[in-house]
Amino acid sequence: MLFEVVSPVTEQVIATVDELDPVDTERRIVLAQKGFESWRKVPPGKRAELLRSFARKVEESIEELALIEVKNSGHTISNARWEANNVKDVLYYYAGAVERLSGLQIPVAGGIDVTFKEPIGVVGIIVPWNFPMPIAGWGFAPALAAGCSVVLKPAEITPLTALKIAELAYESGIPENVFQVLTGSGSVVGESIVTNPLVKKIVFTGSTKVGVRIQTLAAQQIKPVTLELGGKSANVVFEDADLEKAAATAPYSVFDNAGQDCCARSRLLVQESVFDTFMEYFEQSVKSVRVENPELESSEMGPLISGSHRQKVDSYVDEENVMFRGHCPTGTGYWYPPTVLRVEDKNSKVLKEEIFGPVVSVQVFRGEEEAILLANDSEYGLSGSIWTSNLGRGIRVAQGIESGNLSINSHSSVRYWTPFGGYKRSGLGRELGPNATDAFCEVKNVFISTD
Repeated sequence: MLFEVVSPVTEQVIATVDELDPVDTERRIVLAQKGFESWRKVPPGKRAELLRSFARKVEESIEELALIEVKNSGHTISNARWEANNVKDVLYYYAGAVERLSGLQIPVAGGIDVTFKEPIGVVGIIVPWNFPMPIAGWGFAPALAAGCSVVLKPAEITPLTALKIAELAYESGIPENVFQVLTGSGSVVGESIVTNPLVKKIVFTGSTKVGVRIQTLAAQQIKPVTLELGGKSANVVFEDADLEKAAATAPYSVFDNAGQDCCARSRLLVQESVFDTFMEYFEQSVKSVRVENPELESSEMGPLISGSHRQKVDSYVDEENVMFRGHCPTGTGYWYPPTVLRVEDKNSKVLKEEIFGPVVSVQVFRGEEEAILLANDSEYGLSGSIWTSNLGRGIRVAQGIESGNLSINSHSSVRYWTPFGGYKRSGLGRELGPNATDAFCEVKNVFISTD
């Protein structure tokens, strides 16, 4: 069977893609197991060389990958180039990890004790539609480096860059059975991957609701999972911050990728003493965000992913709470304007639920303790920002906020050389960073008696 892929920019069908059924999925997983049995035996130097070749192929195809993503996902061309380059970067980074993946020699009585890091097996990587390229790379690059084979399931509506990346992998010399893309629905292909006993590890990025389902299914086989789930991050602005800089950058902490980002700072907390001043600056910044055709170099925000998602985002917006809005095109495309809300009810679903669109809610706090309490008043804990000129305060607040990734005087959440993951219902485990390959290894301990 085939399914149609629709562009959120033109609302037109741009491709048709195979929709696998459970039998197709099982057959491909069996091939992945055969691929693993050979890939794990490839000498480290050769495996590193193949990953570098893969990275070069991606590097040569940055513009092509970026244009595919613009059409399929509505990402701005500048963002899409960054995303393609991120795939290249993580491949180079983890190619360098292959030859440093080593165990330990541990002092013991009566002999010698050593540990080996061995690849876990076939890895299922299930990625969302909001960042198809980089999130896929965060999973498959360290998994391949560790010696695992990969079955990658892109979101049904955004499969095109994953399919292109698979082509580049084969062209670079990565064996076809070692890196496969399985297209289709999450309820069919995704669940088949999670429940197949040949798949030894699951990496999932997506909603908390689906993450719970995946963890439940995986638990029946005692199968390890890495989960990067929802977020409702806070952007905390203190009175001693550089208010102009904080306000100028704040729109891109929440409206980037049209707010379709688990790390989006969708709760803006501003200290009472500077609230009016900050909001004046912030309004100017919001209204200057260029929401336009994402193929244009000047575009700073594209459309939402679908018409149904636009309806969901709009369902959270009560016109009585709107402080101000930015601008967006009308007509064809799933456009939605950057929107700023003032919400007084702390139990409002706007403050509790992940909207996943270009909507930010504003709250006021009086002091440091209240700021931390408000920031932590969420079931999520993925990311966040703290703006202050007082380094001591910045560190105290960072230590107090229950979140896996925080930035002081910045909105950066992801660097491929540092760990990434969430607290609470934002997920389990960590991706990226120097130890990411460990998530794809079993540790074997061997004692050798000298008696």
